[in-house]
Amino acid sequence: MFTFANPTDLILEIPPTTQNQAFSHPHSRYQGYINQLCLGAVLRWLQEELTPQAKVWPNTTALPSFWEFVNGTAVTAGAIRFILVPSEAIDDSELRVPQEWVDIPTWAGDYYLAVQVEPEEGYVRVWGYCTHAQLKAQGSYDLGDRTYSLDASDIIKDINVLTVALQLCPEEPTRSIIEELPALALPQAQNLITRLGTREIITPRLAIPWTLWGSLIAHGGWRQSLYQTRLGIPEQWSILQWLQSGVSQVAEAVGWGSLDLQLSAAGARSVEARQPQQTLFRQLAIAGQLYELLITPQDEAAIWRFELRNLTPGGSIPGGFKLRLLTEDLQPFPDNEAIATTTVEAIFIEVALEPGEGLVWEIEPLPENYDREILKF
Repeated sequence: MFTFANPTDLILEIPPTTQNQAFSHPHSRYQGYINQLCLGAVLRWLQEELTPQAKVWPNTTALPSFWEFVNGTAVTAGAIRFILVPSEAIDDSELRVPQEWVDIPTWAGDYYLAVQVEPEEGYVRVWGYCTHAQLKAQGSYDLGDRTYSLDASDIIKDINVLTVALQLCPEEPTRSIIEELPALALPQAQNLITRLGTREIITPRLAIPWTLWGSLIAHGGWRQSLYQTRLGIPEQWSILQWLQSGVSQVAEAVGWGSLDLQLSAAGARSVEARQPQQTLFRQLAIAGQLYELLITPQDEAAIWRFELRNLTPGGSIPGGFKLRLLTEDLQPFPDNEAIATTTVEAIFIEVALEPGEGLVWEIEPLPENYDREILKF
């Protein structure tokens, strides 16, 4: 079956897979399908041949909100990021990479793998790779479809070279410097989500200027919001709804849950006087340990407590850890950060919020599989 293949090509079998993800249009649905086939085959190879630590970035739950808009998938292995760029085209005269994977600082990769997908034959062919620096220095930018293309003659065809490079030269520079994208004001972002949220716009990524699109889609919360708007999914990140009717399935999939804490009313002795208080929690893996982010409404009106704790019995928060809250458009505000100056049991922030306000939480060091979320209050 593979007699046509170049000796340096990497031929991988596509593992059995089922597509149960939702998309707004047949075009994005098929894009998601091709990316899923590519990821299933190449991720397994990366884990078996390069590093068992290879994993999807930011997490598998987020993938449909990427594939709805952009071709390609990111896989990380420690500090190294691979961008898998699948195509059904038999023509391997060039590699075409969407601009998002090159010019958004938080998305850019180190190595870009050219992958031909053959769904009916049940295999993928990894026929070459390049670095981010090569794409920026040698690639051609196409304004029409916002892609960088690199001629096959500039692509490293032998995938074995990649494994050797990672083993012998792991610190070799692979990325070019990328300009930061301009900040979007909240009203502007909300207007863009409303405008691009209609299914009649088949390719939102080409419907507005690049700087607006790049700034919008780079924000995990706005990307999810745009994806859900296009699918007609109601708000999934309302804290009040979570407390009243349970955490949404979307939020549960990334680790959110709720629990009831029995709190004694002041001065009360009877069991009947013990009042349940609901707390929302999210489990996080940070630097090899498990932690928990807790959100608890306080007795005072509209006061919310965000608290970070170690899940290990007797565990603590190491010095240097930071818990930070930002507005929906990533702006700081007074007393929005808690820092563990030494080893402590917990760090917390209490904040007063108006109905309808959105918050983004951040933690340093960065938790595994972190993707920005906009929590609505």
